[in-house]
Amino acid sequence: MKPRIFINMHYMEVGGAERALLGLLNALDVNRVDVDLFINQHTGDFMPLIPEKVNLLSEMRGYNAIERPMKQILQEGQLGIFYARLKARRQHAKYNKTLTGMARRMDSSAFQYVADAVQPFLPSLDRLGEYDLAISFITPHNIVLNKVKSKKRIAWIHTDYSSIHVNVDKELPVWAGYDYIASISPDCKRSFLKLFPSLEKKIIDIENILSPEFVRQQAELLDVSDEMQSDGLKLLSVGRYTQAKNYENVPDIARRIVNAGYSNLRWYIIGFGGLESLIRQKIAEAGMENHVILLGKKDNPYPYIKACDIYVQPSRYEGKSVTVREAQILCKPVIVTNYTTAGSQIQDGIDGVIVPLQNEACANGIINVVENKELLDSISVWLSTHDYGNECEVEKIYNLF
Repeated sequence: MKPRIFINMHYMEVGGAERALLGLLNALDVNRVDVDLFINQHTGDFMPLIPEKVNLLSEMRGYNAIERPMKQILQEGQLGIFYARLKARRQHAKYNKTLTGMARRMDSSAFQYVADAVQPFLPSLDRLGEYDLAISFITPHNIVLNKVKSKKRIAWIHTDYSSIHVNVDKELPVWAGYDYIASISPDCKRSFLKLFPSLEKKIIDIENILSPEFVRQQAELLDVSDEMQSDGLKLLSVGRYTQAKNYENVPDIARRIVNAGYSNLRWYIIGFGGLESLIRQKIAEAGMENHVILLGKKDNPYPYIKACDIYVQPSRYEGKSVTVREAQILCKPVIVTNYTTAGSQIQDGIDGVIVPLQNEACANGIINVVENKELLDSISVWLSTHDYGNECEVEKIYNLF
C-alpha cells in the first residue's frame, strides 16, 4: 500500500498560494503516494489546472458555505453555518474594538473566528479512512486538525506575521495541534516565531515548489501584444487587489516616473479583488489613465510576464512571492519594495533590486534601475544561468512518513 496524503485548500482562485499548491500537486509522484485533494469550494480559474493524477474529492455541503455570500447559504438552508458566521462576525467585531492604532488596521483575525464558529457544523471526514499525512495548505487550519483522521498533520505558513495582526490566543491551540508547521521562507519563520515561540520545534522549511518547465511552457501559449504595447517602458505587477499588494499607491509612483521624463511608461496590473474601485479612483486622481492599466484577472499570467520589461512587486508585505520567482524563471529583471521578507528572496543587485516602499523613493529607485542598462543586463544574464526550479522540495514531504 502506498502512503496516503490528504490536502485541504479553500478554493482555487488566481493567487500565489493557489499556484504554490499546483506546484506541489504536480511535483508529487503518484507512483510513490496516493493523493486526495479536498477543496472546500470548487470555484476559481485554477480548478481546471489541477493535475488529473490527483484524486479531487467531491465538494461537500457545509464546507462549501464557509466563505460564500451569507445570502446564498441562507437561501440553501445551511442555517448552522449561517448563524455560526453571524456569531463569528459579532465576536470578531467585539475583539477588534479592543485593538488600537496599527493593530486594528492590520487585524486579520476574522478568519480564525469564522473557522472556530463553523467547525461544529461541519461533517466529519473520517469516512475517507485514515491518511498517513494530512496537509492544511492555508490558514485557518481547523479542518485538517479536527475533521480528518491522519497519522501526521502539517500546516503551512504563507504570510509575514510581522505585517498582520492575529489573535494569538485563538490561533495557538490550532497550530499546536499539528505535528509539523511548514514555513516557505526563513523570514516567514522568524516573524511567526515571534508570536508563537513555543512552536519552534515543529517548524520545517519547505519552499513553494515551482517548475521552470511549466512556467516557460505556459508563457508561450498566448500572444498578448493586443493588450500590452510593443514599445515604451512596460512594467508589470501581478496579485490580488488587497491592502498587502499596495496597488493603490502605484498611480502616484507612476506619476512621478512619468514626470521624470518617461512619458512612454505603461504599468500593467493583473489581478482582482475588493480594492479595485479604490485603485481606479487613485488612477483618475493621478491622471494616470494612459499609464496604469488594470488587465483584470488572468488564469495564465506568464505570457504577460514574458512581454514586460521589468516585473515590479510593490507590496507592503509578502510571505514569499510566487510571482517574483516565476518572473525570475522567465529571466525578467525584478524590482521589489523592501518589505520584511524581501531579502530572503532577492539578492539585491544580483538577481533583482530592492527599492524603498515610500512612493517618491520607490519611483526614484525604479528610475535608477531603468537607467542602469549594465545592471539590467547583468541581472538578466544571472537569471538565465541559474536554475530556479525546486521540485526536489517535495522530498521533504516524503520524509515526513
